[in-house]
Amino acid sequence: RGLVVTPMPVTLTPAEIVGRVEWLGCRAVLLGRSQVRTLSGLLPSPLHVLDESTVAENEELTLPAAVDVSGDADALYEFTSGTTGRPRVVRITHRNIQANTESILNFLNLARDDRMLVVLPFSYVFGASLLHTHLRAGAAMILQPNFVFPESIVERMISERCTGFAGVPSTFHLLLRNSSFRSRRVATLRSIQQAGGKLPPVLIRELVEAQPQAQLFVMYGQTEATARLSYLSPEEVLSRIGSVGRGIPGVELSVIGRNGEPVAPGTVGEIRARGQNISPGYLNDPVATAAKMGGGELRTGDLATVDQDGYIYVVDRAEDFIKSWGHRIAGQDVEAVVMQLPDVVAAAVVGVPDEAAGGRVEVGLVQRRGAILDTETVLAHCRAQLAKHMVPVTVHLVEQLPLNANGKVSKRDVRAYCVRMAGEQSA
Repeated sequence: RGLVVTPMPVTLTPAEIVGRVEWLGCRAVLLGRSQVRTLSGLLPSPLHVLDESTVAENEELTLPAAVDVSGDADALYEFTSGTTGRPRVVRITHRNIQANTESILNFLNLARDDRMLVVLPFSYVFGASLLHTHLRAGAAMILQPNFVFPESIVERMISERCTGFAGVPSTFHLLLRNSSFRSRRVATLRSIQQAGGKLPPVLIRELVEAQPQAQLFVMYGQTEATARLSYLSPEEVLSRIGSVGRGIPGVELSVIGRNGEPVAPGTVGEIRARGQNISPGYLNDPVATAAKMGGGELRTGDLATVDQDGYIYVVDRAEDFIKSWGHRIAGQDVEAVVMQLPDVVAAAVVGVPDEAAGGRVEVGLVQRRGAILDTETVLAHCRAQLAKHMVPVTVHLVEQLPLNANGKVSKRDVRAYCVRMAGEQSA
């Protein structure tokens, strides 16, 4: 009927759900059984409310006939992940979805007999792209609603004879360091997709070694690009370790310097993209749209370098750079060194305001179950591997890092935790 869908994470609070429904002007909502109870009496009216039991039990409930819709019409409103700031609503058109889905299928050899274990929510653009591509290919999806126990993921892969798996860095941190995934071969697994952030080189090697029979596709994307922007072929994952590859079919990627020209190899610039998968803009935000997607070119905000062959290497997000003692530090470089310690499951490096340094480097890390890791061991390892100005001032051992609804580490919340700890220590 030409309506627009807005998927919402199940982790949202009732107040957040109501706020999004009101802001978007939703005409109908589909709720799970538990949400019906928690949202009772809170949703605005008039609003048509469906729940999963109504849909499952009402045999007379049928979908309306399909109608012709312009490819440029909005199909989906996606909230950005908000890992570094407040999320915005991205307009995704039918043409965006079609273009990105076909492009991904051009390099991912999905077949009707594929069985993808899905741990990513469909409210996240990466999860949505798994849905679109597997539906388009006629393949099966096995839904895993939570990731609380990493070992249960390995068991499910084996019992369901899964051929594919996809995750963000935090997904593979847990699988590789807190489960039997490294030592237990999943014989049916033939494809692994990694996106949603930079996986440290040491974990890329561990991932390849863990399941050598599976092809590893390292990818890069943004919500504003519907899903994917680039990929690195499995044959080049180890020879070009740390790269996100080159543009997917139909996408033109470039790394642009301050002068507006493509950068020379080894020089840092911003990744920009053009293609039919690029969103036309943010909902009801023309100023942000012009700044981010003016002229049809997506300014990703991600800083990167290129090599002689045009392969892209993401350095960090512009807002995640730490300015300390006059130096610009990419937190991902420090995280990669910390992750070399086998007892570290996950690490997040942030800059904390400091009167003398401008910003001091601090790291929050999660250690492997049963490990006994002291902060001095971490600092000594960093001093041996990093320049002095990159060595963390403080190491925070935590039970878990704060994740957003998409499973990605929220640097904003890590930074807030570090600031709070500093305040308590000085009190």
